[in-house]
Amino acid sequence: MRACVLIPSYNEERHIGDIVRKIVGLGFEVFVIDDGSADNTGKIASENGASVTRHSTNLGKGASLKEGFDLILKTTDFDAVITMDGDGQHSPADIQKLIACAEKEDDDIIIGNRMAHTKNMPFVRLATNRFMSFLLSAICKQEIPDTQCGFRLIKRRVLEKIKLDSAKYDLESELLIKATTNNFQIGFVSIETIYTGQYSGIHPVKDTLRFFALLFKLYLKKPMS
Repeated sequence: MRACVLIPSYNEERHIGDIVRKIVGLGFEVFVIDDGSADNTGKIASENGASVTRHSTNLGKGASLKEGFDLILKTTDFDAVITMDGDGQHSPADIQKLIACAEKEDDDIIIGNRMAHTKNMPFVRLATNRFMSFLLSAICKQEIPDTQCGFRLIKRRVLEKIKLDSAKYDLESELLIKATTNNFQIGFVSIETIYTGQYSGIHPVKDTLRFFALLFKLYLKKPMS
């Protein structure tokens, strides 16, 4: 399986160079979407081997992921896209775990599962994650223990089939809902998560409300695609 790595990033100059360098060293092509950073995120990512697309203003993680997916689908022939956060939480060494799982199983999306290692996870993040994972597992009719993890392998056929609309963090939930609606299967694999005081852009109240607004849009206003 030929896979590339997509990293949506905002003000991540502290971590992005090391992440990109390690991934490139493993033999993967890296695409970074610099989402209007006020620091040198894009410059450092490029210097370490990433293909960088820069937004002039901050548009949101979902907008960055959509742009990255479109770019990869239009300009490459990779079989899968691996998404990672740009803040150093995810270990590049775990990329091979996702690929091995995708090659062994017939799953269409593989999600990193952090729930076996929650000792150092901030309480608010853990509580929000468990709540959202419970809801999304019920909606998707598949057990998904860590729906909020941004470390994912997504096969090309999924991205070619579904149309994504969200611009913020709710895009990751939209992807899972629309994937399962289209009969794609979701798998998961245990990963290491590195917490060193990273700032999370997820707002428990705002993003939970945004999630319910997403459900209203998907189920009540128009059919899903």
